Amino acid sequence: MNQNRLLDPDDDLENGTAEQADLYEHFRIEVDKGQTPTRIDKFLTDKIRNVSRNRIQGAADAGNILVNGKAVKSSYKVKPLDIISIVLAYPPRETDIKPENIPIDIVYEDEALLVVNKPAGMVVHPAHGNFTGTLVNALLYHLRDVPLFKSGEVRPGLVHRIDRNTSGLLVIAKTEMAMNHLARQFFERSTDRLYIALVWGDMETDSGTITGHIGRSIRDRKKMQVFPDGEQGKHAVTHWKVIERFGFVTLIECKLETGRTHQIRAHMEYIRHPLFSDEVYGGDKILKGNLTTKYKQFLENCFELCPRHALHAKTLGFTHPLTNKKMHFDSQLPYDMSALIEKWRAYGKGI
Repeated sequence: MNQNRLLDPDDDLENGTAEQADLYEHFRIEVDKGQTPTRIDKFLTDKIRNVSRNRIQGAADAGNILVNGKAVKSSYKVKPLDIISIVLAYPPRETDIKPENIPIDIVYEDEALLVVNKPAGMVVHPAHGNFTGTLVNALLYHLRDVPLFKSGEVRPGLVHRIDRNTSGLLVIAKTEMAMNHLARQFFERSTDRLYIALVWGDMETDSGTITGHIGRSIRDRKKMQVFPDGEQGKHAVTHWKVIERFGFVTLIECKLETGRTHQIRAHMEYIRHPLFSDEVYGGDKILKGNLTTKYKQFLENCFELCPRHALHAKTLGFTHPLTNKKMHFDSQLPYDMSALIEKWRAYGKGI
Protein backbone atom coordinates (compact mmCIF):
# COMPACT_ATOMS: atom_id res chain seq x y z
CA MET A 1 0.00 0.00 0.00
CA ASN A 2 1.30 3.42 -0.95
CA GLN A 3 0.13 6.23 1.30
CA ASN A 4 0.38 9.94 0.55
CA ARG A 5 -0.37 11.82 3.76
CA LEU A 6 -0.11 15.48 2.92
CA LEU A 7 0.02 16.67 6.50
CA ASP A 8 1.47 14.46 9.17
CA PRO A 9 0.20 15.01 12.72
CA ASP A 10 3.74 15.92 13.80
CA ASP A 11 4.36 18.38 10.97
CA ASP A 12 2.90 21.34 12.89
CA LEU A 13 5.25 24.29 13.18
CA GLU A 14 5.09 27.43 15.28
CA ASN A 15 2.90 26.00 18.03
CA GLY A 16 0.59 24.11 15.72
CA THR A 17 0.34 26.58 12.87
CA ALA A 18 1.09 26.02 9.23
CA GLU A 19 0.71 28.13 6.14
CA GLN A 20 -1.69 26.53 3.69
CA ALA A 21 -1.49 22.89 4.72
CA ASP A 22 -4.20 20.68 3.25
CA LEU A 23 -5.86 18.38 5.77
CA TYR A 24 -6.54 15.09 4.02
CA GLU A 25 -4.96 11.69 3.47
CA HIS A 26 -4.49 9.88 0.19
CA PHE A 27 -3.96 6.12 0.00
CA ARG A 28 -3.10 4.10 -3.11
CA ILE A 29 -3.47 0.33 -2.84
CA GLU A 30 -2.52 -2.34 -5.36
CA VAL A 31 -4.61 -5.45 -4.71
CA ASP A 32 -2.79 -8.80 -4.55
CA LYS A 33 -3.22 -11.46 -7.22
CA GLY A 34 -4.77 -13.89 -4.75
CA GLN A 35 -7.39 -11.54 -3.34
CA THR A 36 -10.85 -13.07 -2.97
CA PRO A 37 -13.89 -10.88 -3.86
CA THR A 38 -14.57 -8.64 -0.83
CA ARG A 39 -16.69 -5.54 -0.28
CA ILE A 40 -14.42 -2.56 -0.64
CA ASP A 41 -15.56 -0.90 2.59
CA LYS A 42 -14.55 -4.01 4.57
CA PHE A 43 -11.33 -4.41 2.54
CA LEU A 44 -10.20 -0.85 3.20
CA THR A 45 -11.18 -0.95 6.88
CA ASP A 46 -8.86 -3.96 7.27
CA LYS A 47 -6.07 -2.36 5.23
CA ILE A 48 -5.97 1.17 6.67
CA ARG A 49 -5.15 1.56 10.34
CA ASN A 50 -7.47 3.49 12.69
CA VAL A 51 -10.15 4.09 10.05
CA SER A 52 -13.75 3.11 10.77
CA ARG A 53 -16.06 1.49 8.25
CA ASN A 54 -18.36 4.51 8.52
CA ARG A 55 -15.54 6.82 7.39
CA ILE A 56 -14.82 4.54 4.44
CA GLN A 57 -18.50 4.51 3.48
CA GLY A 58 -18.65 8.29 3.78
CA ALA A 59 -15.69 8.62 1.43
CA ALA A 60 -17.41 6.31 -1.07
CA ASP A 61 -20.64 8.33 -0.89
CA ALA A 62 -18.64 11.47 -1.74
CA GLY A 63 -17.00 9.79 -4.75
CA ASN A 64 -13.60 9.66 -3.03
CA ILE A 65 -12.89 5.97 -3.72
CA LEU A 66 -11.63 5.15 -7.20
CA VAL A 67 -10.95 1.68 -8.55
CA ASN A 68 -8.93 1.64 -11.75
CA GLY A 69 -9.76 5.32 -12.17
CA LYS A 70 -13.55 5.07 -11.67
CA ALA A 71 -15.61 5.99 -8.59
CA VAL A 72 -17.22 3.05 -6.82
CA LYS A 73 -19.76 2.53 -4.04
CA SER A 74 -19.17 0.79 -0.71
CA SER A 75 -20.67 -2.44 -2.06
CA TYR A 76 -18.08 -2.81 -4.85
CA LYS A 77 -16.32 -6.19 -4.69
CA VAL A 78 -12.54 -5.86 -4.77
CA LYS A 79 -10.87 -8.02 -7.42
CA PRO A 80 -7.27 -9.18 -7.91
CA LEU A 81 -4.90 -6.51 -9.30
CA ASP A 82 -7.38 -3.65 -8.77
CA ILE A 83 -5.75 -0.26 -8.22
CA ILE A 84 -7.58 1.55 -5.42
CA SER A 85 -7.25 5.26 -4.65
CA ILE A 86 -9.00 6.77 -1.65
CA VAL A 87 -9.04 10.32 -0.25
CA LEU A 88 -10.07 10.72 3.38
CA ALA A 89 -10.78 13.93 5.23
CA TYR A 90 -8.11 14.25 7.90
CA PRO A 91 -8.83 12.20 11.05
CA PRO A 92 -9.44 13.95 14.37
CA ARG A 93 -7.15 13.69 17.38
CA GLU A 94 -8.43 12.34 20.65
CA THR A 95 -8.10 15.59 22.59
CA ASP A 96 -10.68 17.33 24.72
CA ILE A 97 -11.21 20.78 23.23
CA LYS A 98 -13.52 23.26 24.94
CA PRO A 99 -15.96 25.49 23.04
CA GLU A 100 -15.24 29.21 23.49
CA ASN A 101 -17.42 32.19 22.68
CA ILE A 102 -14.95 33.91 20.36
CA PRO A 103 -16.23 36.17 17.56
CA ILE A 104 -15.84 34.79 14.03
CA ASP A 105 -15.95 36.82 10.82
CA ILE A 106 -18.34 34.61 8.81
CA VAL A 107 -18.33 35.56 5.12
CA TYR A 108 -20.85 32.90 4.03
CA GLU A 109 -22.79 30.06 5.63
CA ASP A 110 -25.35 27.44 4.61
CA GLU A 111 -26.34 23.95 5.76
CA ALA A 112 -23.19 22.33 4.31
CA LEU A 113 -20.33 24.74 5.00
CA LEU A 114 -19.18 28.15 6.07
CA VAL A 115 -16.41 30.48 4.89
CA VAL A 116 -14.59 32.56 7.49
CA ASN A 117 -12.11 35.41 7.28
CA LYS A 118 -9.46 34.56 9.88
CA PRO A 119 -7.54 37.42 11.49
CA ALA A 120 -3.78 37.36 11.86
CA GLY A 121 -2.74 36.06 15.28
CA MET A 122 -5.43 33.39 15.56
CA VAL A 123 -4.30 29.75 15.52
CA VAL A 124 -6.57 27.57 13.37
CA HIS A 125 -6.58 24.40 15.46
CA PRO A 126 -5.39 23.50 18.96
CA ALA A 127 -1.95 21.99 19.45
CA HIS A 128 0.85 22.02 22.00
CA GLY A 129 0.92 25.46 23.60
CA ASN A 130 -2.36 26.56 22.00
CA PHE A 131 -5.36 24.70 23.38
CA THR A 132 -7.51 27.80 23.80
CA GLY A 133 -8.36 30.83 21.71
CA THR A 134 -8.18 28.96 18.39
CA LEU A 135 -10.58 28.98 15.46
CA VAL A 136 -11.65 25.43 16.34
CA ASN A 137 -12.52 26.50 19.90
CA ALA A 138 -14.68 29.24 18.37
CA LEU A 139 -16.28 26.87 15.85
CA LEU A 140 -17.18 24.35 18.56
CA TYR A 141 -19.16 27.10 20.28
CA HIS A 142 -20.80 28.74 17.28
CA LEU A 143 -21.71 25.40 15.66
CA ARG A 144 -22.51 23.56 18.89
CA ASP A 145 -25.87 22.36 17.50
CA VAL A 146 -24.28 20.85 14.38
CA PRO A 147 -23.61 17.08 14.85
CA LEU A 148 -20.09 17.22 13.38
CA PHE A 149 -19.06 19.74 16.05
CA LYS A 150 -20.48 18.05 19.13
CA SER A 151 -17.70 15.55 19.77
CA GLY A 152 -14.94 17.95 20.81
CA GLU A 153 -12.62 16.74 18.06
CA VAL A 154 -9.53 18.81 17.32
CA ARG A 155 -10.20 19.48 13.63
CA PRO A 156 -13.94 19.30 13.03
CA GLY A 157 -14.77 20.30 9.47
CA LEU A 158 -11.29 21.47 8.53
CA VAL A 159 -9.92 20.50 5.11
CA HIS A 160 -7.19 23.16 4.90
CA ARG A 161 -5.66 25.79 7.13
CA ILE A 162 -3.54 28.91 7.11
CA ASP A 163 -0.89 29.75 9.61
CA ARG A 164 -1.29 31.76 12.77
CA ASN A 165 0.04 35.06 11.44
CA THR A 166 -1.49 34.73 7.97
CA SER A 167 -4.89 36.36 7.60
CA GLY A 168 -7.62 35.41 5.17
CA LEU A 169 -10.25 32.98 3.92
CA LEU A 170 -10.92 29.43 5.05
CA VAL A 171 -13.75 27.03 4.18
CA ILE A 172 -15.10 24.75 6.93
CA ALA A 173 -17.40 21.78 6.33
CA LYS A 174 -20.47 21.28 8.52
CA THR A 175 -21.23 17.69 7.47
CA GLU A 176 -19.22 14.53 6.83
CA MET A 177 -20.32 14.55 3.19
CA ALA A 178 -19.19 18.14 2.67
CA MET A 179 -15.87 17.45 4.40
CA ASN A 180 -15.15 14.47 2.14
CA HIS A 181 -16.22 16.37 -0.99
CA LEU A 182 -14.03 19.38 -0.16
CA ALA A 183 -11.08 17.15 0.78
CA ARG A 184 -11.22 15.59 -2.69
CA GLN A 185 -11.18 19.04 -4.31
CA PHE A 186 -8.06 20.03 -2.39
CA PHE A 187 -6.45 16.70 -3.33
CA GLU A 188 -7.31 17.13 -7.01
CA ARG A 189 -6.14 20.78 -6.90
CA SER A 190 -9.43 22.02 -8.30
CA THR A 191 -9.76 24.80 -5.72
CA ASP A 192 -8.65 28.35 -6.48
CA ARG A 193 -6.52 30.11 -3.89
CA LEU A 194 -4.92 33.52 -4.31
CA TYR A 195 -2.68 35.20 -1.75
CA ILE A 196 -1.39 38.77 -1.54
CA ALA A 197 2.13 39.24 -0.20
CA LEU A 198 4.64 42.05 0.26
CA VAL A 199 8.16 40.75 -0.38
CA TRP A 200 11.62 42.20 -0.08
CA GLY A 201 13.38 43.40 -3.23
CA ASP A 202 12.41 44.48 -6.73
CA MET A 203 11.30 41.32 -8.54
CA GLU A 204 13.41 40.68 -11.64
CA THR A 205 10.42 39.89 -13.87
CA ASP A 206 6.68 40.60 -13.79
CA SER A 207 5.68 37.00 -13.13
CA GLY A 208 7.16 33.58 -12.53
CA THR A 209 6.78 30.08 -11.12
CA ILE A 210 8.71 28.58 -8.23
CA THR A 211 9.06 24.80 -8.26
CA GLY A 212 10.93 23.08 -5.47
CA HIS A 213 10.25 20.32 -2.96
CA ILE A 214 9.49 21.60 0.55
CA GLY A 215 10.40 19.76 3.73
CA ARG A 216 11.46 20.45 7.27
CA SER A 217 14.71 22.42 7.47
CA ILE A 218 17.81 20.40 8.28
CA ARG A 219 19.31 23.21 10.36
CA ASP A 220 16.19 24.69 11.99
CA ARG A 221 13.30 22.37 12.84
CA LYS A 222 10.95 25.36 13.29
CA LYS A 223 10.98 26.23 9.61
CA MET A 224 10.68 24.63 6.21
CA GLN A 225 13.31 24.39 3.49
CA VAL A 226 13.29 24.07 -0.30
CA PHE A 227 15.07 21.02 -1.73
CA PRO A 228 15.47 21.80 -5.46
CA ASP A 229 16.89 18.37 -6.30
CA GLY A 230 13.70 16.72 -5.03
CA GLU A 231 15.54 14.22 -2.82
CA GLN A 232 13.65 15.38 0.26
CA GLY A 233 10.34 17.08 1.00
CA LYS A 234 7.19 17.17 -1.09
CA HIS A 235 6.54 18.58 -4.55
CA ALA A 236 5.47 22.24 -4.35
CA VAL A 237 4.60 24.83 -7.01
CA THR A 238 3.85 28.54 -6.48
CA HIS A 239 2.89 30.93 -9.30
CA TRP A 240 3.44 34.63 -8.61
CA LYS A 241 2.74 37.92 -10.39
CA VAL A 242 3.74 41.51 -9.61
CA ILE A 243 0.91 43.84 -8.60
CA GLU A 244 2.95 46.94 -7.76
CA ARG A 245 6.59 47.88 -7.25
CA PHE A 246 7.78 50.16 -4.46
CA GLY A 247 11.52 50.12 -5.09
CA PHE A 248 12.91 48.13 -2.17
CA VAL A 249 9.82 45.90 -1.81
CA THR A 250 7.27 44.46 -4.23
CA LEU A 251 3.58 43.71 -3.83
CA ILE A 252 2.74 40.37 -5.48
CA GLU A 253 -0.07 37.86 -5.78
CA CYS A 254 0.64 34.15 -5.32
CA LYS A 255 -1.46 31.32 -6.72
CA LEU A 256 -0.93 27.95 -5.09
CA GLU A 257 -0.79 24.83 -7.21
CA THR A 258 0.03 22.71 -4.16
CA GLY A 259 -0.60 23.19 -0.44
CA ARG A 260 2.52 22.64 1.61
CA THR A 261 3.45 23.86 5.05
CA HIS A 262 4.84 27.43 4.82
CA GLN A 263 4.89 27.07 1.02
CA ILE A 264 4.83 30.76 0.03
CA ARG A 265 7.18 31.79 2.82
CA ALA A 266 9.74 29.07 2.06
CA HIS A 267 9.55 29.55 -1.71
CA MET A 268 10.02 33.32 -1.43
CA GLU A 269 13.02 32.91 0.85
CA TYR A 270 14.44 30.41 -1.65
CA ILE A 271 14.41 32.99 -4.47
CA ARG A 272 15.82 35.62 -2.07
CA HIS A 273 12.64 37.65 -1.77
CA PRO A 274 11.38 36.75 1.72
CA LEU A 275 8.08 38.13 2.97
CA PHE A 276 8.32 41.52 4.61
CA SER A 277 8.42 41.25 8.44
CA ASP A 278 8.73 37.43 8.35
CA GLU A 279 10.86 36.71 11.41
CA VAL A 280 11.12 32.97 10.69
CA TYR A 281 12.41 33.38 7.12
CA GLY A 282 14.59 36.47 7.57
CA GLY A 283 12.20 39.17 6.41
CA ASP A 284 12.31 41.10 9.69
CA LYS A 285 15.70 42.66 8.89
CA ILE A 286 16.85 45.44 6.57
CA LEU A 287 17.46 43.48 3.37
CA LYS A 288 17.22 46.25 0.78
CA GLY A 289 17.71 50.01 0.79
CA ASN A 290 20.23 52.18 2.61
CA LEU A 291 21.58 52.55 6.13
CA THR A 292 20.54 56.15 6.76
CA THR A 293 18.91 56.97 10.06
CA LYS A 294 15.80 58.21 8.28
CA TYR A 295 15.40 54.94 6.34
CA LYS A 296 16.01 52.82 9.44
CA GLN A 297 13.32 54.75 11.29
CA PHE A 298 10.95 54.30 8.37
CA LEU A 299 11.49 50.54 8.49
CA GLU A 300 11.03 50.42 12.26
CA ASN A 301 7.70 52.16 11.78
CA CYS A 302 6.78 49.62 9.08
CA PHE A 303 7.66 46.64 11.28
CA GLU A 304 5.67 48.16 14.14
CA LEU A 305 2.68 48.75 11.85
CA CYS A 306 2.70 45.16 10.59
CA PRO A 307 4.55 43.02 13.15
CA ARG A 308 3.83 39.77 11.29
CA HIS A 309 4.67 38.40 7.87
CA ALA A 310 2.78 40.36 5.21
CA LEU A 311 0.61 37.57 3.76
CA HIS A 312 -3.15 37.44 3.24
CA ALA A 313 -5.32 34.65 1.77
CA LYS A 314 -7.42 36.98 -0.36
CA THR A 315 -9.59 34.75 -2.56
CA LEU A 316 -10.94 31.22 -2.33
CA GLY A 317 -12.89 29.24 -4.93
CA PHE A 318 -14.38 25.74 -4.80
CA THR A 319 -17.33 23.68 -5.99
CA HIS A 320 -20.23 23.51 -3.53
CA PRO A 321 -20.68 19.92 -2.25
CA LEU A 322 -24.49 20.04 -2.53
CA THR A 323 -25.27 22.25 -5.53
CA ASN A 324 -22.15 21.48 -7.62
CA LYS A 325 -21.98 25.20 -8.39
CA LYS A 326 -18.65 27.01 -8.44
CA MET A 327 -18.33 29.45 -5.56
CA HIS A 328 -15.83 32.29 -5.31
CA PHE A 329 -15.06 34.53 -2.34
CA ASP A 330 -12.94 37.63 -2.06
CA SER A 331 -11.75 39.52 1.01
CA GLN A 332 -10.29 42.92 1.72
CA LEU A 333 -6.76 43.29 3.00
CA PRO A 334 -6.69 43.75 6.78
CA TYR A 335 -5.72 47.14 8.15
CA ASP A 336 -2.12 46.28 9.06
CA MET A 337 -1.28 45.15 5.52
CA SER A 338 -3.21 47.87 3.71
CA ALA A 339 -1.62 50.57 5.91
CA LEU A 340 1.82 49.03 5.34
CA ILE A 341 1.30 49.04 1.57
CA GLU A 342 0.18 52.68 1.62
CA LYS A 343 3.25 53.59 3.65
CA TRP A 344 5.55 51.90 1.12
CA ARG A 345 3.61 53.39 -1.80
CA ALA A 346 4.22 56.90 -0.44
CA TYR A 347 7.88 56.11 0.24
CA GLY A 348 8.36 54.56 -3.19
CA LYS A 349 7.30 57.75 -4.92
CA GLY A 350 10.21 59.52 -3.30
CA ILE A 351 12.90 57.03 -4.34
